[in-house]
Amino acid sequence: MRVAEYVHHDAVGLAQLVADGEVTVAELQTAALKAAQAVNPQINAVVETWPADDGPRPAGAPLAGVPFLIKDIGAAMAGRRMELGSRLAAGNVARADSALMLRVRRAGLVTFGRTATSEMAYSITTEPVLYGATRNPWDPERSAGGSSGGAGAAVAAGVVPLAHGTDAAGSLRVPAAYNGLFGLKPTRGRVSLGPDFDELFSGLAVAGSVSRTVRDSAALLDQISGPEPGDPYFARQPSRPYAEEVTRHPGRLRIGVLTQAWGGRRTTAPVADALSRTAGLLESLGHQVEEAEVGLGAGWEEYVLANARLFTANLAATVDELAAALGRPVDSSTLEPATLAGYHYGQRVGGAQFVAALAVRNRVSRSLARSFGTYDILLTPTVPELPVPLGAYTESARTLDGLGWIGAVFDRAPFTMPFNMAGTPAMSVPLTADAETGLPIGMQFAAGYGLESRLFRLAGQLEQASPWSGRIPAVWAGGRAGR
Repeated sequence: MRVAEYVHHDAVGLAQLVADGEVTVAELQTAALKAAQAVNPQINAVVETWPADDGPRPAGAPLAGVPFLIKDIGAAMAGRRMELGSRLAAGNVARADSALMLRVRRAGLVTFGRTATSEMAYSITTEPVLYGATRNPWDPERSAGGSSGGAGAAVAAGVVPLAHGTDAAGSLRVPAAYNGLFGLKPTRGRVSLGPDFDELFSGLAVAGSVSRTVRDSAALLDQISGPEPGDPYFARQPSRPYAEEVTRHPGRLRIGVLTQAWGGRRTTAPVADALSRTAGLLESLGHQVEEAEVGLGAGWEEYVLANARLFTANLAATVDELAAALGRPVDSSTLEPATLAGYHYGQRVGGAQFVAALAVRNRVSRSLARSFGTYDILLTPTVPELPVPLGAYTESARTLDGLGWIGAVFDRAPFTMPFNMAGTPAMSVPLTADAETGLPIGMQFAAGYGLESRLFRLAGQLEQASPWSGRIPAVWAGGRAGR
């Protein structure tokens, strides 16, 4: 299969070609590697490739033979490096597959490499010292988002049709928005983080994917969802496969729109215009759309402080564990300024402060849950601005302490994090683009706990009404550039 043909199929389509005998798994892997070689020098999304795992795949596996990439954090693959985008963990090799990796294998996906992440997944841009900045395929002078920026750039540029990522504050949805992709953050407890972790960042982080089509994300979530023994959370499994929900009508939904973010960050004109157009599209599809007042359950400063304590205390524990295991110091030779500042801040978080932060998490969760009693869906911009230039975070990273850094990140992406705190599913959908620059703009849709099915039904309807698959970024493995 030629790369020019490969890039125009999604994962479900490629798996069907394999099942029909029209293409071999080896041919797909060759095409994926060629695609990576064609674009990665320009975007730096894939930090390592390896020979494709040619082990047996379950008969009838829904994604059998499809090339796949895992993020450099959150999915341990036995015998392969997982370095967390950090010099502190450079050379670290996973001893065994994580539960998620086992499910990826059972789905039939063929993992042949790992994608870039910001250090310790601690930023919403992907510019680590260890491997350098990941560039946006739509404009290589701009960020691909983070922390799953490598996954977002690789999928957008055509290396793979979908890729693994994680999301603790928007790390799937921000790259999806920046790169013109579909990205869904599942419900807390939907995808197991075991066996090494019961939860990450105190329940804020989840695993998922970014993809070019809605059905790909649905098909993958069908395969990786469900609890493992010992998991602390359990999200009830849906009555139907998510892959079936994509083609079902969502019904008439009550949709509440937040035009401006909690915390006072103003939505820029191109994004506000995109939000208005999205509301109009939803109304034309028969949905009830109205501007909403949604309480956060905490003041913004209290909310940022609670998150800073949760993030940095977890970060400090992870850093100490890695430093001890690998025999490395914790200083500027192993950690970037923002991570090191977060580490020092986290060391000072007391037990009572940590418990108080969990109480704020509970209040945010309860407040958003009440909003989902009024609305079926909440609609916001995914981020309030267009993809930022590379280096936009650099100066603040050098000068801010741990609390200041979290505040700066949340100011850039104020819409995404509340749904991590609440544990509810949320998706970024690439419904439109900026007329002047051609840069993609993502819209975020959130639903109540465990209601990914509702989101997939709506996403399928939106994809049919306003398709995005024909938009091609400037850096594209298929060889054609454009908007």
